[in-house]
Amino acid sequence: MATIKTVTAPHSAAVKRRLLNRDKLEADITDVAVRVFAECGYEGTSIATIAEQAGLSKQNLMYYFPTKQALYERVLDGVLDDWLARMATLGDPTQEPRDVLRAYIQAKLRFSREQPWASRVYAMEVIGGAQLYGQQIQSRVVPLLRKDIEVFERWIGEGRIGPINATHLLFAIWAMTQSYADFSAQMALVLNRKQLSRKDFDDAEAMITHMVLSAVAVADPRPAHV
Repeated sequence: MATIKTVTAPHSAAVKRRLLNRDKLEADITDVAVRVFAECGYEGTSIATIAEQAGLSKQNLMYYFPTKQALYERVLDGVLDDWLARMATLGDPTQEPRDVLRAYIQAKLRFSREQPWASRVYAMEVIGGAQLYGQQIQSRVVPLLRKDIEVFERWIGEGRIGPINATHLLFAIWAMTQSYADFSAQMALVLNRKQLSRKDFDDAEAMITHMVLSAVAVADPRPAHV
């Protein structure tokens, strides 16, 4: 009778450790890459530069990401995953419009404050015509955008918000919130400081929320503090 070979627990643990180590190393590489791509752009970035700043050899890095485009796409995948996760909260028709919009604006500004490099990489790709990542943006963003617009139109039909072009409302929210990452250097210069403070983001959140809720005719009992 043939003997069935079973996988021992120590072997399984070793495989798990290797996978965890690989995941961590890839995350460390992408953390470095997002900053370098944001500072230098896609064309101005080299795999060698990212490898050096990540403390790896070029050959070692290319074992995980064989090409610069593969690494670039991984970085943008992470940015878009985060962005779409926040955007998905808009598609809940059971919530009050003012609560949904307030939470979305807060989440978008938090992303700009906590991950400015990621926002800038995405912005640079779009400003450049989305030559390398346009298909992914279109295939993933458009369906979710349409779903969110349907919710807005339902709210309008129910009289829960005033009539407004939902598509351009979202464009305006994106522009206002993302500018606090993409153009933070200009804002800091105008404010005569090295970088934007937490209070600047709090003030921006209050103002943007006030503007958006006013635009959709949703009364907000809390005044804007700017």
